Amino acid sequence: MMRWAALLLAGLATTPVLGATVLQCVPYARTVSGVRIYGDALTWWDQAENHYKRGHAPRRGAVLAFRPIGPMVLGHVAVVSRVLDDRRVLIRHANWSAPGAIEEDVLAVDVSEEGDWSAVRVWHSPTNQMGARSNPTFGFIYPDKPQLREFRPDPALGVSTRFASMTVVKDDPEEEAASPRRAAALPPRRAAALPPRLALDLRAIGYADATPSARSLRDIIADVKRDSVLR
Repeated sequence: MMRWAALLLAGLATTPVLGATVLQCVPYARTVSGVRIYGDALTWWDQAENHYKRGHAPRRGAVLAFRPIGPMVLGHVAVVSRVLDDRRVLIRHANWSAPGAIEEDVLAVDVSEEGDWSAVRVWHSPTNQMGARSNPTFGFIYPDKPQLREFRPDPALGVSTRFASMTVVKDDPEEEAASPRRAAALPPRRAAALPPRLALDLRAIGYADATPSARSLRDIIADVKRDSVLR
């Protein structure tokens, strides 16, 4: 009994320290979007009331606020970098696919029944595919002056690892205006279209959502990929 108590106390003592050693989503989103809100991500939606406009339509530079779900007990925030269509956007965020990881211009897909962005699926960079989980959201927080600001790693904010961007077009005026240094470092031209694997079939996503929760993440991903190919 004493041994288990000691292990439990050790785990409780190390958890906050671990959280403080890696970059969190909040300071990253605040820097990139310019939305001056502090505190856990799950509080951003309520804090934005009477300070920023809120809504359920994606806009470049807006902050997408995620509701807590499963192990994501503090919610999450991400910044829209580009609107592709009514159901797809590219986002920039931190501490999602891996602790402290920065993911820039990765895909997020609206999988809500009403098309109001109340549930999304998000790209998982380590596996190079869409995440299987459907994530509930509050909606979008719109900054007063939409602008994508450059994020420079700061040891004071924690350790971070930057993943490569999925797709950026150098001669896109909006992209160059948002980050001239980043655009200049890219090849002369990269394809504007997303890779074919990202042409998702929402019916396959719905099928994955309907599967029993006891099934493993690997099984769900395999079913989604298989169903997408067959359709």
